[in-house]
Amino acid sequence: MSLTLYEKLVHQHMVAEIDAEHVLLYVDFHIMNEYTSPQAFAGLHAAGRSVRRPEAHLAVVDHVNPTQSIRSLHEIADAGGRLQIETLTQNCSRHGIQLFDLFDPRQGIEHVVVPENGFAWPGMVIACGDSHTTTYGAFGALAFGIGTSEIEHVLATQTLVYKTLKPMLVVVDGVLPFGVTAKDIVMAFVADVGAAGASGYAVEFTGTTVSALSVEARMTLCNMAVEAGARAAVIAPDRQVFDYLADRPHAPKPGDLEAAKAHWRSLQSDPDAQFARIVQLNAADIAPLVTWGTSPDQSAPITSVVPEPASEAHERALAYMGLSAGQNLTDIRIDRAFIGSCTNARIEDLRKAARILDGRKVADGVTAIVVPGSKQVRRAAEAEGLDQVFRQAGFEWRGSGCSMCLAMNDDVAVDGERCASSTNRNFEGRQGRGARTHLMSPEMVAAAALIGKLSDVREIMEAAV
Repeated sequence: MSLTLYEKLVHQHMVAEIDAEHVLLYVDFHIMNEYTSPQAFAGLHAAGRSVRRPEAHLAVVDHVNPTQSIRSLHEIADAGGRLQIETLTQNCSRHGIQLFDLFDPRQGIEHVVVPENGFAWPGMVIACGDSHTTTYGAFGALAFGIGTSEIEHVLATQTLVYKTLKPMLVVVDGVLPFGVTAKDIVMAFVADVGAAGASGYAVEFTGTTVSALSVEARMTLCNMAVEAGARAAVIAPDRQVFDYLADRPHAPKPGDLEAAKAHWRSLQSDPDAQFARIVQLNAADIAPLVTWGTSPDQSAPITSVVPEPASEAHERALAYMGLSAGQNLTDIRIDRAFIGSCTNARIEDLRKAARILDGRKVADGVTAIVVPGSKQVRRAAEAEGLDQVFRQAGFEWRGSGCSMCLAMNDDVAVDGERCASSTNRNFEGRQGRGARTHLMSPEMVAAAALIGKLSDVREIMEAAV
């Protein structure tokens, strides 16, 4: 029987078939954070259960921690956040689970540290209490977010009751135009199908454009597929993935790597596999995008205007954002610029943003911060001198964490502030009560910071040629 890559991954991990829609799925690797795990451990302890395979789990502190330098947990002002971190530490110690705490040199955002340490391999099933777990699909893994009760279940059994999805193929062909990035591709996809257009689907990205992307850029694609409602996103692994994994601390050792590659090469959709839906995008038609509303699918090319509202939801979004139909997007002033998050805070993202900022200054009145996705990314950036480029341009250079992606820590925008952001969600209040978020690529955030308005990064890039 011909199968899609997604279907192969499900079949290879199916412990038992429960009914026509559900299977019991084996989970190769599970990641936890301080925010979504406490209740799961509490349930586990109340039932008198232990963790079945402690070595198949990793815990990371990333959501609630400050990104300003601290020397101890006592310096964290938020008592609730401090308690969450302390609770995770206690739970990991009790069950022998590896923890990247705030003072571990490997600490960072979970969806950054897992790939960079080689925990995510082609063919794996990976679960985490965070919706952007889809990031690991860039390696040809089936990865998805789970809820608290599911975290408890996987801790106790290393399995999950899993509802199978319909396969969707997203084909992106052609050469990306000047100034267009992976962030623009996935924002174009989300805008094309809508915020719920991929609900019930597992998305497979393919095409010549996707094949030409770096592994880090592919992570951006898979990370934001969830903003179209997809619970899984995969890309068939290739030589770029194999090369990325070589010499990573937790990847297969050199003696085992060749045998692993033989299996990984089989992780492709069969030529005659059937997809429930096929979406085709032409790379040449994609421009640098920014969001104008309060949902990731409400975006437009930077050279266009705020659209006429097509629904009551659009009217509410414009009212919240303080915008009017017909405004030039490039006339919209910003108060903040944020480069970070599990979507766009890897070393490749920082390099690209730094190239835009090099030798230039952030506009007066703009508060700009950059938060590397991990301590390892931070060290790599500093070794290349990128931190000095950001600092000299007027950006604050911070420690690693989720930071301004969500208002769950010290880094928040205040009511009415407008932020150019490299994050994945622009919901009402996402970056702070009343905060107004415009999503875009890191390069576009850098351009906005320099001009003080939403701006077309291509103009800066052309001036530098």
